Amino acid sequence: MNRIAAVVGLAGSGKSELAGMFEERGWTRIRFGDVTEQEVLARGMPLSEASERAVREEFRSEHGMAAYAVLNLPRIEAALAKGPVVCDGMYSWEEYLLLRRVFGAGFRVVGVQASPGTRYARLGARPHRPLSPQEAESRDHAEIENLHKAGPIAMADRTVINEGSRAELKREFDRLLAWLEEEPS
Repeated sequence: MNRIAAVVGLAGSGKSELAGMFEERGWTRIRFGDVTEQEVLARGMPLSEASERAVREEFRSEHGMAAYAVLNLPRIEAALAKGPVVCDGMYSWEEYLLLRRVFGAGFRVVGVQASPGTRYARLGARPHRPLSPQEAESRDHAEIENLHKAGPIAMADRTVINEGSRAELKREFDRLLAWLEEEPS
């Protein structure tokens, strides 16, 4: 059985950076938000926060809080048949519960933690949709309260602290990958 891991954390913690490291090692990366972007483009809407938010809310209204796990499940299963998979963008407690039920004990959750100060500085410096510290804090609150994002972070099988450089994160990733590879599937 191939391995499956989901990378979870608050905005700016380094989730996508860590998921990219898995991808560099041959894991198939399933970015949950791809289904939003595909739907926005299929409707002829511009890729913007407003149009993406509207589609996300519609998906969750239609499929519940596990919407992104439900919508990405066929992609995950197809990729898992070929090799290990890393999920980037699993947010809600309900998504966590669904994937844990479907994939059992072989489903691993990796938390990425960074302090608010570190995360907010990263979010303010990013080239695509930078956020002010106030916007970043508001996003944290909304994701914790409305998307139930804290549950998967709290239940992570392993947590990586990402307060430093990419080289430091890479060293943490190497330890994490060794742990995943020695764990029974």
